[in-house]
Amino acid sequence: MKRTDQPPADHPFERVSEMSRSEGSDIARSLERRVYVPARILLEDRKTIIGLAIMIAYVLMGTVGVWLVPEPTTDGPRLLGPFQSLEYPLGTDAMGHDLFAMIVHATPPMLLMIASGAVFATAVATIVGTVAGYKGGFVDDVLTLITDIMLTIPGLPLIIVIVATVGPTNPVVIGVLLTINTWAGLARTIRAEVLSLRDDNYVEASRLMGTPTWRIIKADIVPNVMPYVLINFMMAGRSVIFSAVGLYFLGLLPFTALNWGVILDMAVGNGALTSTSTIHWVVVPTVVIVVISYGLIMLSQGMDRLFNPRVRARKRE
Repeated sequence: MKRTDQPPADHPFERVSEMSRSEGSDIARSLERRVYVPARILLEDRKTIIGLAIMIAYVLMGTVGVWLVPEPTTDGPRLLGPFQSLEYPLGTDAMGHDLFAMIVHATPPMLLMIASGAVFATAVATIVGTVAGYKGGFVDDVLTLITDIMLTIPGLPLIIVIVATVGPTNPVVIGVLLTINTWAGLARTIRAEVLSLRDDNYVEASRLMGTPTWRIIKADIVPNVMPYVLINFMMAGRSVIFSAVGLYFLGLLPFTALNWGVILDMAVGNGALTSTSTIHWVVVPTVVIVVISYGLIMLSQGMDRLFNPRVRARKRE
């Protein structure tokens, strides 16, 4: 009998080998699509790298920095200029506070405000816009009416009334209150996008197969609106920064010395804008605010590039 080194076609070990190769290729394709391609897009984009670097620096400053830098005291020299002393690299204010220490210890509550406000605004907008656009009918009418009402209410006066009434001190609560009606514009945008998506073939196929509504929204609808969601997440964070700094500067939020807006208010109140010896008191927190806002803008532009289908297709080639 002639021997052969090849197992028969129906050999069980041969079938397992084919299955293993198939599963391995599926995993490789999934990693390529979900990990490698996005990573290449982000790392090859200069704006995204700049945005990530800035935000990582602020996160480290708000976490590790508060452990490494002592809390500011009044033991320092008064109105010392920046870069004149290693102990006070950014100078001091009129009370002898180290401006660098004040900036570092003011960062954690600001990051909490940014995160909570951005998450609240984008989460509410995504839920309302997606459900309204997909369900239609009475549900759409009710949710659209609520959205339109929120759009017609002036944001800043509403926030001023709420914070004056509630007097919040928790950074998370403040962040949510500062975005109490900013979700409405994003909800309208998402609703319009979902209205065009719900009649696509793959969504209709899922509906005909009896797939639950929540699963269709999760698997077929939400991934297609993620570019809008992530970009507006960054924009909501910028809105929280400016609103918080402005309200603290005006004294409408409870006073705390460890806040960028309060530092600006104290500087202006002590004539920092009229003297060259004290101008650094205003410049330092202003630069900190501008840089973090710039980082969020760079990240939002990177997210737009990440979800661009043409860019992703080129990177898969």
